[in-house]
Amino acid sequence: QVQLAESGGGLVQAGDSLRLSCAASERNDYAMAWFRQAPGKEREFVAAISWSGASTSTADSVKGRFTISRDIGKNTVYLQMNSLKPEDTAVYYCATSRYWWLNFSPANMNYWGKGTLVTVSS
Repeated sequence: QVQLAESGGGLVQAGDSLRLSCAASERNDYAMAWFRQAPGKEREFVAAISWSGASTSTADSVKGRFTISRDIGKNTVYLQMNSLKPEDTAVYYCATSRYWWLNFSPANMNYWGKGTLVTVSS
């Protein structure tokens, strides 16, 4: 069973940047993705990357601001978040999937981290 640990969250001001990290306990060939969940809202897809890093997918709401990347040697996935907005405030989770999906959803994922909180003040 793959264990995932997110880090890098915190309190920032609007317009600032953050980089989240997700370290996997072992090398794997899963696709990996970031989701987020704001208070009172459903968990939503943010970005995904294939096991090789050759393919990525990004939600329209963050496209052009967030970038997902992967360091296979370190078993780590990153989410670079620029130009943060208050509406980006949420707990951010990383997760794995055996398959690459046209549309990633929480139901498609097999392993989850515990999340890291990102708070963006206006």
